[in-house]
Amino acid sequence: MEDVEIRVGPEQHIEVHRYASGSIAISVIVALALQAFLPVHFAWTRMLELPLLVTIYFALSRRNPSVGLLLGMIVGLLQDSLSGTPIGLYGIAKTLVGYVASSIGAQIDVENSVSRFILTVAFFHFHHAVFALTRRLLLGQHEPYLTVPLLLASLVNGVVALALFPLLDKLRKS
Repeated sequence: MEDVEIRVGPEQHIEVHRYASGSIAISVIVALALQAFLPVHFAWTRMLELPLLVTIYFALSRRNPSVGLLLGMIVGLLQDSLSGTPIGLYGIAKTLVGYVASSIGAQIDVENSVSRFILTVAFFHFHHAVFALTRRLLLGQHEPYLTVPLLLASLVNGVVALALFPLLDKLRKS
């Protein structure tokens, strides 16, 4: 009898990116600072969710669910401490986004702009759904889920991600 080797599909090699030491921390700090100070001077920037975009980018790039989970948790808790929301709301939402984004990043290659735009819009809505559900269940406060400003904000964040992600790509180690 012959030994037959069966292959299910082509082997995929998805590169896990490394970054210069401190670049992730600096990116998070800059995103949080801009999130806090831009809306004071420019009203339209209230639609931006820069800490979420940084979380999505690094979670997709690192492709390790535990790293994405921890990054999302840290960014979310820092955002909670700087914003007027109760501690934990952004932490829970960004933790789940970081975990899911890292899990997806480990399965597919997300280096082209179309996939980055689609994933950013999808993760924006996922983030808001978790945030609204947590706010409703834990605090008993009504948070609208699907509104026209929310749809517009998701598209704006998707477009900003198209400009931001290539800038963050430059922080990668070769």
